[in-house]
Amino acid sequence: MFRYLTTLRQVAGRPFSTSAFRQVENKVAAKQKMFQEDNGLPVHLKGGPKDALLFSATMALTVFGTGYVLYELFQAAMPKKSE
Repeated sequence: MFRYLTTLRQVAGRPFSTSAFRQVENKVAAKQKMFQEDNGLPVHLKGGPKDALLFSATMALTVFGTGYVLYELFQAAMPKKSE
C-alpha cells in the first residue's frame, strides 16, 4: 500500500516540476538602462508608444469621468421643477 502511495506521489508531482523546459533571456539589465537614461521623458512614458497610448487613454477617461461626475452632481443639486 505504501509503495503505491509513493509511486502516486512521484507521478503526480512530475507535471508540477519547477525546472524550466527552456531558458528565458534576462531582460532586466536592458530595461534598467532604458529607464535610467536621461532623455527628458518622464518615467511613465519611457516605455515607448504603447506607454504614450495608455497614458493618453487614461487621461481621456479621467477627464470624461470628472466631467460626468460634475454633471451628475449638478443634476442632483438642482431640484426638479414640479408642474
